[in-house]
Amino acid sequence: MGTWEQQESTSVAEHVPRRERRTGPYSSHLPDTLSDSALSLSPQLSQRIAHAESAVRQLDRRGARGLASVSRFLLRSEAIASSRIEGIAPNAKNVALAELGQNEDVEGLRETSKLVANNMTAVREATDRSTAVVEFTVEHIMALQRSLLTDSPQLHGLRSAQNWVGGSQHHPLEAEFVPPAPQHVPALMDDLVQYINGAAHSPLVQAALVHAQFETVHPFADGNGRVGRALIHTVLTRRGLTEDSILPVSLVLATFRDRYIEGLTAYRAEGASDSAAVTAGRETWIGVFTDAVLQAAERASLLADEIDELREDWAQRVADHRATEGKKRALRSDSAVTPILDGLPGTPVLTQATVARIHDVSQQAAHKALETLREAGVLETASIGRGLRAYVSPDLLSLITSAERTLASTRFDTRLSAPNRPVASS
Repeated sequence: MGTWEQQESTSVAEHVPRRERRTGPYSSHLPDTLSDSALSLSPQLSQRIAHAESAVRQLDRRGARGLASVSRFLLRSEAIASSRIEGIAPNAKNVALAELGQNEDVEGLRETSKLVANNMTAVREATDRSTAVVEFTVEHIMALQRSLLTDSPQLHGLRSAQNWVGGSQHHPLEAEFVPPAPQHVPALMDDLVQYINGAAHSPLVQAALVHAQFETVHPFADGNGRVGRALIHTVLTRRGLTEDSILPVSLVLATFRDRYIEGLTAYRAEGASDSAAVTAGRETWIGVFTDAVLQAAERASLLADEIDELREDWAQRVADHRATEGKKRALRSDSAVTPILDGLPGTPVLTQATVARIHDVSQQAAHKALETLREAGVLETASIGRGLRAYVSPDLLSLITSAERTLASTRFDTRLSAPNRPVASS
């Protein structure tokens, strides 16, 4: 059963400011286990869950290749906020150039852009590994944390000290929430992965409960928020609800932070697993999560429509350009232009070397195709060093920025409600 344990804060370090040298009692929450707990949902919520899962599956059925490709850019806001980057957030072009710089020489990159690009790559690779394994373990969760905190090895692994959320940095007496004492963490994490490896509930319900339980246990000294959000995508992908983690549900939850916190607070109700209070609390949280999934699916579908429109526009530009050159036949099937256009949503910044590598064409064919797309107005060039240039899709980068800003608006319209978390302006 979920309980609040009474603890005593007695230790005060010498370097702590005098006004923060406080001791006294506080309560930490010890949640019920997931793998053997009861769950009862109302018919109304069950119907909403079914509707939400159907909406997510429709995204995959429509073959939203472009949406899957740009999904990593939609996690840029998380990378920016989670990395504590101050000042102006790096824009989509600079982050894409920084990703290019992971494999090629790109001069003039700012550290903020490289940090965000590295964060995105690390999370994507660690999440891919987690979804591919047959048996998910606590080690996989710890690997996710390590990938996010590469520069802080002293914070890696399950915590051995009490932590808390909100309030003072020096004591938990005024905290918004205090997770379970550290001695409970290993057993709770073992229970969490046991639940992840099962299928007692639908994919959406499982993702909701895994996220809430993880954030309640708060097993790490740092990185809990980012790992908890990554686990949402891990569960949905492992259960087959999404194929490429294209659903921006974590961004929607971040936008509606007050409701998100209210849902988590309700989830942490005290009582037996089958008590009215705990049942109502879990239903409240799952309802919040379900609504976020529905909103995320709707926004993702609209973004997929916009990407499809861009594809049609690019194809028309190429056809018009060829017509001006007196070329009436369609592009040859072996033309490098076709695979470049097909993969452009996932690679909005390219070089001749990149095209040759990822599309298995000659350097000459890559150069010719890129120049064709530049002349057609699909791509434009940007200097990346002395005598070096990249080819950039301004339309796609603009679309990514617009989508990201829209997802940060509580009205999903920045004209009606400004973004409520750090996002790039252009």
